[in-house]
Amino acid sequence: MQTSRNSPGSRPRIGIPVRLSSSSDPDPRVAEANDLFDYIVELVREGGGEPVLLTAAPSAAELTALDGVVLPGGGDLDPRLYGEEQSAACYDVNRAQDDLDVALARQSIGAGVPVLGICRGHQLLNVLYGGTLIQDMVPGTVAHSEPAPVHGAGPWAWHEVEVRPGTKIAGLYGSGDGVTVKIASGHHQAVARVADGLTVTAVAEDGTIEALEDPERWVASVQWHPEALELSAEERMAPFRAFVAVCRARRQG
Repeated sequence: MQTSRNSPGSRPRIGIPVRLSSSSDPDPRVAEANDLFDYIVELVREGGGEPVLLTAAPSAAELTALDGVVLPGGGDLDPRLYGEEQSAACYDVNRAQDDLDVALARQSIGAGVPVLGICRGHQLLNVLYGGTLIQDMVPGTVAHSEPAPVHGAGPWAWHEVEVRPGTKIAGLYGSGDGVTVKIASGHHQAVARVADGLTVTAVAEDGTIEALEDPERWVASVQWHPEALELSAEERMAPFRAFVAVCRARRQG
């Protein structure tokens, strides 16, 4: 018997906008971002959700059928979205991707659908709410995308960050109290001016804003990559399983 969307046993449907840039792009970061996208899709599925890959902004009916949204990593946002000219450091700026991600985020937030942003998704949410970005970080900062001899291999700078107690991200990592998270950073841009309507919930030692949330809605984001393969299976799975549970609770409530 087919399970209905609203039955307790059905999987929450989690919308994820596809990556539109080809892995054949000469910049290897594009292929890396596409691989990370695939990992996120699998973690949503393994965490109990049903990934819904979106190639266009959802219709009203399609949006109603979603229980949550994950905004994944990828290339740089077009700086014109936050009122700046593009610097030479920007890569894989794709306005079709921006249009897809922004439309999905805006519609989902307006409909009260839980939204989790990761890396680019974190930056996109800040811009959508009216904030700005650092177009290119100073090399050598703790969050800059240079490998560090901590926790093993991988294209990451590894460090720890304390997440503020009682926040949505702390909840995703299994604690209503403050939690220290070992994080994989791989980015050359970061939040500059925090948008009105968003609250900072984690900051790195160098001042990089690592997590944001909307205190009025289930909208939250992290600058790091919880899907990094170098993490243990449980470390990777935990935040996605918890986000799926948030989406399931909203649907059933």
